Order: sequence, then structure tokens, then C-alpha cells
Amino acid sequence: MFRRIAVLVLFLAAFHLSASGSPAAWVEVQSPHFTLVTDAGDQQGRRVLDQFERMRGVFRTLFPHAHVDPPAPVLIIAAKDQEHFEALEPLAYLAKDKISLAGLFLNAEDKNYILLRLDADGAIPCATIYHEYTHLQLSYASDWLPLWLNEGLAEFFQNTDIRDTGVQLGKPSFNDLLYLRQNGILPLPALFQVDVDSLDYHDQQKGSIFYAESWALTHYLEITDRRQHTHRLVDYAKRVNRHEDPVAAAGKAFGDLNRLQKALESYIAQTTFEYLRISNAAVPIDDASFKVRTLTPVEADAICADFLAYNQRAGDARALLATVLQRDPGNLSAHETLGLLEMEAGHREAARQWYEQAIKLDSQSYLVYYYYAAISIAAGSGSDAGIENSLRMAIQLNPRFAPAYDQLASFYEARGEKPHEARMLKLQAMSLEPGGMRYRLSAANVLLEEVRPEHALHILRPALSAAKMPDQVIRPSNPDFP
Repeated sequence: MFRRIAVLVLFLAAFHLSASGSPAAWVEVQSPHFTLVTDAGDQQGRRVLDQFERMRGVFRTLFPHAHVDPPAPVLIIAAKDQEHFEALEPLAYLAKDKISLAGLFLNAEDKNYILLRLDADGAIPCATIYHEYTHLQLSYASDWLPLWLNEGLAEFFQNTDIRDTGVQLGKPSFNDLLYLRQNGILPLPALFQVDVDSLDYHDQQKGSIFYAESWALTHYLEITDRRQHTHRLVDYAKRVNRHEDPVAAAGKAFGDLNRLQKALESYIAQTTFEYLRISNAAVPIDDASFKVRTLTPVEADAICADFLAYNQRAGDARALLATVLQRDPGNLSAHETLGLLEMEAGHREAARQWYEQAIKLDSQSYLVYYYYAAISIAAGSGSDAGIENSLRMAIQLNPRFAPAYDQLASFYEARGEKPHEARMLKLQAMSLEPGGMRYRLSAANVLLEEVRPEHALHILRPALSAAKMPDQVIRPSNPDFP
């Protein structure tokens, strides 16, 4: 997530929207790798997507061996002002004295959402975009990456300056520095233990210190590691990736934490800072090729309702969906989202019926077919032919969605059918997500059942090296100091 610190901030002129005039219709803008919907007009939508595409190019240059494009789609909702943003953001941030957000990232196995507020203040016009895109790149590590490092890296990359002649990376955040000089820093053991439920994360003042200090420590370690040819930050990430306690891992990777705290305080107090530069990451973007269409009010409400459902605001999602279906009883998106809500509520049969209706309405969502099949298998309902066809349709609509391959393989196994195809499906799921241990185990089990233990071991041995290692995002490959 991205927060705002009200210290010497500059107005976000690049995306400022006038308060006067009639509200713009919701539009959908598609670039080669992203889809955005906004109530701020197509020109603002083009500008935002242009920056996402440019930051994607930066990450492809910095991490050439990483997969920067997730298998699940990325949908960006760009709200034109605070009112529209608050109608969608998590309820935890709407209470008094909670930290003010300018954007957030929601990651699920089947979908990636980014919510932006376009009228937020900030020292860097595209900071929110770069911050949330970094969270997208870090989503593979969300189950083990400590919150301070997750936010620290997002803060580090948000200060990127992309120009035609090259990219300046990790420029100092003077707002963060001033805030820390005025308010002091958390003890490092406390910083390392902050999680999403901590007061230090949600409270306006404490949260601002947390974000600023996370940036300062990440910046200090990134720059000094590169300057001194050390790898403390990568060592730390590898330790927590092995599920070591984050404080204990910090002591082993960084050394004496009291000494590190004093070094960080001195770093914050200094007046000059280094940053990195890459000369070959500029990406020409032709936003004239972006596809734009105007959304109807019903379509826009259905998209917002789906975001609310993923954002744990089920009551608000249901209320909005009721109005959508009242105006458009055949709205596909509403059927799909209600299937998700019923599934998460534990109402499997109701969920299956919503997905079944969506299929009859000719849904083109791979998730509808996948969840219909998965629920039917779990509930013992639906025909075998219908389940098989649904899983094949899910694969056809999204050939990169590994769970559909694995589910179809398990479906064949349970019926003792097509053993060769089941094995190939499991291997395909493993190849799509090489770091997914469950797919490796599933493929290995098939080989063990075929009495081929040497092949099973061959699959399991490279599991750790096949995973997306911490240094792929924590250690940029080729920047230099200016």
C-alpha cells in the first residue's frame, strides 16, 4: 500500500482533476499488459497506463530472469478523488486517525487489483503507480516477506524517475527523511515485527513513521550493499524465506542491531544521498494504440462490486450487485461476483448455481468455468462431461492458469481415466508455476504411482532453485551509481 505524509508535499499536478464541471463517464482503457477503469476520463487513463507500462519495462531490465507478467489478470481502478476512493478502500482505513492511502494492491490466486486515488498529494507524480506496481511484482513473496521490507521496497522503487535518456532509481525521499528527523524512528526489532494487524501499520502517525523508516532502512541497505559489494539484504530475505524469525534473521544478516540502528540514524541525518541509474531501460510507449471504450453505469458498478468482494466488503458488494441486477438481470459480471461471494460464505450450491447461470449467459471468464467445475467436483454434483468441458474451457480462456490444469488432472485421476494426459497436465501446471510446491508434489505423486521414483526425485530436487528467489526483486541486476 501507499501512504501520504503531509510534510512539504507537492500537489499531484499531473493527475489533478478540477472539482467543477459534470462528472466524466467511466471508461475502460487497455494497454498491452494492463486494463484500467476510471471515472477521470480517457486521457487520465492513458497517462496512468503509460506509466505502468514504463515501470514494467524498468523491471524487465532490472530483473531479466523474472516473470514480470502474472498469470492472473491485472485490473487497475483509478478513482478521480477521495470520495470515490473511500467508497472502495478497506474499511480499516476509514476510521478516525487511520493512515491516509493513495493506493493499494490486492492479490488473489485468480486476480490482481490495484486501486489508485488520482487527486492524492505526493512529491513524485507517479509515485503511487510505481509503488503499487512494485507490490504486484512482490506478490509471489507475500506469504513470507516481512511487511517492512515489502513496503520498503515499494517505497524505494516508487522514487523512480523514468526519462527518455535512462532511469534514475532509488532517489532519496526527502519527505520521509524530514518526517523521521522530526519524529524519530522505531527500534529496529519493533520495525521487523510489524504486521498488517499492527497499530504501527494503520495509525496515521505511527504508520507514517513505519513507512518512512522502512524506506530509509531499505535504501540504506540497497545503496551500501551495492557500494561495498555486500549482500546483507539478500541474505536477510533468504533467511526469512526459510521461515526464520524476522528479528533473529536480521541479527544474522545485518549484525548487531544496536549498531545498525545508530548507522541508520546517522544515515537519516546526512544531507547527501546516492541513488542508482540504468541507461537502457527506457521503453517507448505508444499510447495511441491503447484501446478505449466507455462503460455504462451498470458495467462500472459491477466492476466496483467485484473489487469490494475481493476487498472483504461483502455487504457493500451485495448491495451494489442488487442494484446492478435490478437494472440488468443478465449482467455477467454480477453473476460471477455473486458466485465468489457465495463460495467464500461457504454456500457451495448457491455459488455453483450463479456460476452455472453465468456459463449459460456465455461468460468469457476463465474463473467462472474453473470455479463451477471445482465446486461441482467438491459437491459431487454436475455431469462429468460438464465438469471436463468447463475445465478445458478455463484452460482455453487462460492458458497460463495453472490450477485449471491441476484440477483437470485430478479429475481424471479420481476416475481412473487418461493417465498419460493427467500426468502431462500436472507437468504443465508445474511448468507454469515452477515455484509452486503443490504442483511439483502432485506431479511427483503421479510418477511414484507409475513406479518411477527416479523421475519423481528429478522433479522435486530443483524445487528450491526453481522458485522465484528473493534476490530477483531485492537485488537489481545492472544499475550503477550516477
